[in-house]
Amino acid sequence: MWLAWSQIPGLGPILQKRLAQHFGSLATAWSAEPDELLAVDGIGLKLAWTIAEHRPQLNLDAIEQAPGLFITPADDAYPELLYEIPDPPPILYYQGNLELLSVCQQRPAIGIVGTRSPSEYGKRWTRRLTKTLCRAGFPIISGLADGIDRIAHESCLEANGATIAVLGTGVDVIYPYRNRDLYGEIGQLGLLLSEHPPGTQPEKVHFPRRNRIIAGLSRATLVTEAPRKSGALITAKLANEYGRDVFALPGTLDNVRCYGCLVILSQGEQMILREDTLVEALGAIPVESAVRSTPQPPLNLPPALSVVLQAMTAETRSLDAIVQQVDDLSTGDILSALTQLELMGLISSVPGTQQYQLCPE
Repeated sequence: MWLAWSQIPGLGPILQKRLAQHFGSLATAWSAEPDELLAVDGIGLKLAWTIAEHRPQLNLDAIEQAPGLFITPADDAYPELLYEIPDPPPILYYQGNLELLSVCQQRPAIGIVGTRSPSEYGKRWTRRLTKTLCRAGFPIISGLADGIDRIAHESCLEANGATIAVLGTGVDVIYPYRNRDLYGEIGQLGLLLSEHPPGTQPEKVHFPRRNRIIAGLSRATLVTEAPRKSGALITAKLANEYGRDVFALPGTLDNVRCYGCLVILSQGEQMILREDTLVEALGAIPVESAVRSTPQPPLNLPPALSVVLQAMTAETRSLDAIVQQVDDLSTGDILSALTQLELMGLISSVPGTQQYQLCPE
């Protein structure tokens, strides 16, 4: 349903997430009347009627068969860390090893960003830091742009590390074209991600939006060299807003390429002094367990409750994800089962949301 809702004009990622949270699932929201849609913060009368007018015109079966490999927040492979941000991408198209998203749930993924025209100092330290982090087992995320991004991806592959490139184009469009060899390597050994459908060409507006995905997937963001006006500073700002760690490499006052890093440090973010202290600091960052535990249901538990309980994990799961997994029960039956399981003390709900998790044993 996330793909279908993405076809509605004027309905961006923030409102899609709010719809899913308000109605419990996008499937339930699909049949909501315009006056019910108005209860969602950010949906006014005009948008409510736009939704009502466009829904009947959409062929859901055809939409679900759209070209390209993709995942949505309803899929288990969709990173819960990314779904935490206010505007998670409703669709993530991919090419390469999707299992790397699970790796990011086991070990903090590190975003490395910076200028497209780094100095020798920036290049040298980006290589050193990236290879050190890879040897310590940290996945590396960047944007496959020239400069720092390219160096981070290349250094990660040279160290046999796991790297993810978040693109501002479709995953089948190489930009910049001079990175085509690196693009091919990441497509084979790493993972290419984009919120844009295949064939999407580069547009200026795509790249700042791309930065929120890098920040959202990363437990920490490193800025190794960036001038005053740099997309890397946008990524760092977003990471800070998401409650993630931000590190910057200090530079000299006479190097204009370092000014952005000095600004970040003056705002209280963490300074990179040595590789070993950085690894130590990153190793202390908690991660969610990638293992979804499957509890044994208590004896004499009704079949519907048992099925829903089997779909639960120690991590929070949205109602939409549970509905997608338990496809032989209606949304109403699932909600009833969740209520009963919560009363039995087997699961708990997250206050103010329609998300659930197993209670600790």
